[in-house]
Amino acid sequence: MVKNLKQNLTDILIAVASGLIVGTAYYFFQNSNGFAPGGVGGLATITYKLLGYKVSWAILMIAFNVPIFILVSIFVNKKLGVILILYMVVQSLSTELYKILGAKPYSAANNGEDFEIVFACIATGVISGLGFSLMLRRFGASGGTYAISSLIKRFKPATNIAYVSFLMDSSVVGIAFFVYGMKITPVLCTLINLFIADVVVDYFLGGIKSGYKFEIITDKPEELSAELIEKLKHGVTEIRVTGMYSHTDKYMIICIIRKKQVGEMMKIIQRYPGSFASFEKVSEVFGRFKK
Repeated sequence: MVKNLKQNLTDILIAVASGLIVGTAYYFFQNSNGFAPGGVGGLATITYKLLGYKVSWAILMIAFNVPIFILVSIFVNKKLGVILILYMVVQSLSTELYKILGAKPYSAANNGEDFEIVFACIATGVISGLGFSLMLRRFGASGGTYAISSLIKRFKPATNIAYVSFLMDSSVVGIAFFVYGMKITPVLCTLINLFIADVVVDYFLGGIKSGYKFEIITDKPEELSAELIEKLKHGVTEIRVTGMYSHTDKYMIICIIRKKQVGEMMKIIQRYPGSFASFEKVSEVFGRFKK
């Protein structure tokens, strides 16, 4: 009971925080610079432009997204649908709150430098990407595009969801070209925003606690292991192996370390001339990974 309550409260806090982060990106950097995000939010923003900015952007975002989330709640997962509704309402209304508080958004046009709109694109991508990452990491969905994908997957499991997402984002980019006066700048801004947001999402979903796994073949496992544990402060795993070329018994030591420790690891291995090592990046590390 207590565990479920704690989990539900954590879910709510993450949804609210994510909504505030994305809403901040949209208010301060996107809406004031005349370009659209991808997906369903992009369609709402384009509609906002077509209506001459006379209807609240927040209302359009809710109107475009919430019906989709209601369908998710009915056909896919009730809790996920409710969480997405909360996330979108907070995201949308936060922009109205900033407006009421008189917060001044960043506008490249007001600064008189055309190239500064690139800064707005980058800022939107980085900040909104962080919000998307929190939602995706916790709930596996971060907006209308992901919700539509889950609905399609529910009724047509064989559908390529990545292709569906690509089509939705591409359609927004294409429509933006005509809506924003057939100018290439809004299209490029949308593309830059989408690309950077995807990079940020990939980075955070790939794991903040990333590391490198070393597999070291050696005939001096005790000495090497002791030095690794003492100097790198990470545990090691020892496996007995057989070299098929020489048919001699050796040992393989497995050790996962931080990126900043790779150089030190190399120096340690070089002190054991009979050793052979390979390493690869691991995207996430769980458990007692202290240093």
